[in-house]
Parts: sequence; C-alpha cells; structure tokens
Amino acid sequence: MEIQIKRAYEAPSKSDGFRVLVDRLWPRGISKEDLSIKMWAKSIAPSSELRKWFNHDPSRWSEFSKRYRHELKSADARHAMEDVLQAAQGSSSITLVYGAKDTEHNQAVVLQSVLHSLSKR
Repeated sequence: MEIQIKRAYEAPSKSDGFRVLVDRLWPRGISKEDLSIKMWAKSIAPSSELRKWFNHDPSRWSEFSKRYRHELKSADARHAMEDVLQAAQGSSSITLVYGAKDTEHNQAVVLQSVLHSLSKR
C-alpha cells in the first residue's frame, strides 16, 4: 500500500485514497467537509510538549525525528497506527494529512516512514 503525505491546505484528490489527519490540532480555517478525511488520528501526532519544543525549527529536525519515533513506540501509538492501517484496508493508498507549512520537516514525514515499515510486516 502506498503511504503519501499532503498538506491540509491542498485540495483532496481521488488518488489520496484513505485520508487521515495526523495533527493533534485541527488545521486553522478548514472545514470538516473541505478537509475530507476518513479519520483523525490525534493519538499518533507528536505530544504537545514535543510539538512546542520543535516549533517547526529545521535545526531541531534530527532531534525531533528521534524523539517522535520514540513516542511512536508506545503501546497506545502502536495500537493507533495499526488501527489506521486496518481502517485503510481496501484503499490503494493512505494520505497522511498535516497542517505545517514546511513540507520537509513535519511529523507526517516521520510517520510515513514508520507506517511504511509497519505495513510491510
């Protein structure tokens, strides 16, 4: 299964498949209908503490990735990731939707890699 990422402010498309919001906070200025998600996976978003510490500072990217991967090893996060993969069965792809402006340094990039590894098992 393909796992892709997309900003919440980009228009949904048919190729998105199963769309999952992976932010703890709802993206500003977007209605539920416009976001067109099938699931809001708050529990696999970075903790509020980690999100605030990172503050989308690219110089903290490496450490953020390490800390976020550590958070994703918790039993609750593992269970939530399995739920996402199970809910998306039957779809050709999963799109992880995020609100950050930076397309290279955000939690969806890390989560995409982790989910891809889980889906291969």
